[in-house]
Amino acid sequence: MYTTTNFKTKKALKEAIAAGKTIQVFQPNDYFNNPKAAPDYSGQAAVEGPHYPEPHRWYATVQIKDGVIITIK
Repeated sequence: MYTTTNFKTKKALKEAIAAGKTIQVFQPNDYFNNPKAAPDYSGQAAVEGPHYPEPHRWYATVQIKDGVIITIK
């Protein structure tokens, strides 16, 4: 899964969350019909970046509440 903003680094994602920005996730093409990509999902998910076609350089586990990332590991 990806974040709605194409963060080039995990650090940039962490900084955006710490600043209180609203960051959501999505599943491109939703090939697997992933319920974690639903706009009202609450729970844990894995995200990666930067977006395809760039090679992924970072991966993170995030906590989501009502579709918005609230914490990152």
